[in-house]
Amino acid sequence: MSTIDTSKMTEQDYFTQAVTLSEALPYMQRYAGETVVIKYGGHAMGDPELAKLFAKDIVLLKQVGVNPVVVHGGGPQIGKMLERLAVKSDFIDGLRVTDQATIDIVEMVLCGSINKSIVADINQAGGFAVGLSGKDGNLIQARKLHRTKKDPESNIEKVIDLGFVGEPSIVTPHILDSFLESDIIPVIAPIGVGPNGETFNINADTAAGAVAFALNAKRLLMLTDIAGVLDAEKNLIQEMNATEARNMIEDGTINGGMIPKIETCLAAVEPHEGNPGVNAAVILDGRVPHAVLLEIFTEHGAGTLIRGPKL
Repeated sequence: MSTIDTSKMTEQDYFTQAVTLSEALPYMQRYAGETVVIKYGGHAMGDPELAKLFAKDIVLLKQVGVNPVVVHGGGPQIGKMLERLAVKSDFIDGLRVTDQATIDIVEMVLCGSINKSIVADINQAGGFAVGLSGKDGNLIQARKLHRTKKDPESNIEKVIDLGFVGEPSIVTPHILDSFLESDIIPVIAPIGVGPNGETFNINADTAAGAVAFALNAKRLLMLTDIAGVLDAEKNLIQEMNATEARNMIEDGTINGGMIPKIETCLAAVEPHEGNPGVNAAVILDGRVPHAVLLEIFTEHGAGTLIRGPKL
């Protein structure tokens, strides 16, 4: 995945580049001044070459007048650090049980090494990024996440204590508003602050959806390690509304780990308490180079677009 050698480009190559830029103009105009929240994680963040391309794409968005907000994950990196420090960590239904020792490491990894690495990549690409967590300016106020699980023998629902795992209760985007009016690109670690000042680890998808909703973003882009949402025949679905998405969850077409991602998208695009929500959410393949640009600046897009409920 090397940089193009312009010395070997032909006149036709330059012409093709010019045509591509010209065809992107209507989309640049459509998104000018709009906010796009990108959940960044998975293979796109783990591959150094893709990470550099992602940073350049984010800088390009800002350069053409779009306001990108990056919310990142970091599960694999957290796992490696916990293993290195010999801190035992268990999972229940895909969620990491987070005690006090674990949350200290989670915060260190997410707000430290990962966040600053992304900020550095964007700045190296010519942007002006600033790293934040949900604790900065009370950006993401959180409450303890409660989960229950049915005992197979007694059939009784039991409450699961996940420790310092939280979910957004209030997102206060004022600190982001000032950034979006400037050249600054905010990069947010999904750490929230509780009512008593405690630290909560928040799923990055959930945090991105809540931030996008609070900002009334034009798009919520969820980078994943799959092509998008597939139908019963395993074909990519390019667009659906909330009603269709819920029906597909109910009939089992959407299942497994895709369900919480879809539910995050639905929570973002559906109006609530006077907030019209996000214009549309997209689940797209972060393994594809320039996936974000393909989705925003081309007619075809690069994943599955989800709109609000059909009226």
